[in-house]
Amino acid sequence: MPSLFVSHGAPFTLDDSQWLGDLFDWAQSIPRPRAVVVISAHWERAPAAISGAAAGTPLSYDFSGFHPRYKTLPYATPDATDLARRLTGLLGRTPVHEFADRGLDHGAFIPLMAMYPAADVPVVQLSMPSLDPSALFELGARLRPLREEGILVLGSGFMTHSFAVLRRPELAAETTAFDEWAVAALARGDVDSLADYRNKAPGAAVAHPTADHFVPLLLTVGAADDPSSAVSAIDRMVMGNSTRSVQLT
Repeated sequence: MPSLFVSHGAPFTLDDSQWLGDLFDWAQSIPRPRAVVVISAHWERAPAAISGAAAGTPLSYDFSGFHPRYKTLPYATPDATDLARRLTGLLGRTPVHEFADRGLDHGAFIPLMAMYPAADVPVVQLSMPSLDPSALFELGARLRPLREEGILVLGSGFMTHSFAVLRRPELAAETTAFDEWAVAALARGDVDSLADYRNKAPGAAVAHPTADHFVPLLLTVGAADDPSSAVSAIDRMVMGNSTRSVQLT
């Protein structure tokens, strides 16, 4: 399996037929995964923890300010107990706590609804133990063996995540510059620059005022065999932000 980074979007992206189609077509272009491990911008907890693995664990509707119907969307995935056991074994001797009542958050279930709408693939969400890019790269490397077992490793964030650009459209020059820099760094397999994006990337302060939506990319790169293998599966600017999503091998 490849490793993927997806710009997951807000709940209303589920009404965007182009976005839905792009994600579905992307999923169809790769082998069907036996299961999915997803790390989302919306769950930071140390030490690393996992979501509930039982079949039909309720979703975590971790958002507000959107139409109430988005909090009624179902995505009841199959039992993922075997995946949870395999995942905790990979993460070392420290016990990994399972939050049995915590389902997938919107950074996980929104793109997966588009990619695997039948909800027939087992999924476990793994928390980000920190927002340190290098630590997440190392975590991704520990997950690399899962890909040999037909398990998809999915980092979910946003290539640029700026609310300022919504208020000041002229700031799109900053998010565009950041996106172009990230593409070039990925093409070089320049993990050091990606990890030091705060100091190296143009427009970083605008594109990512907080780290949470960028650093899942480092997990995806860490899980890949070749950090320079990134191919853009989705390349679109929406409301001044880059929805770029990439695949690595």
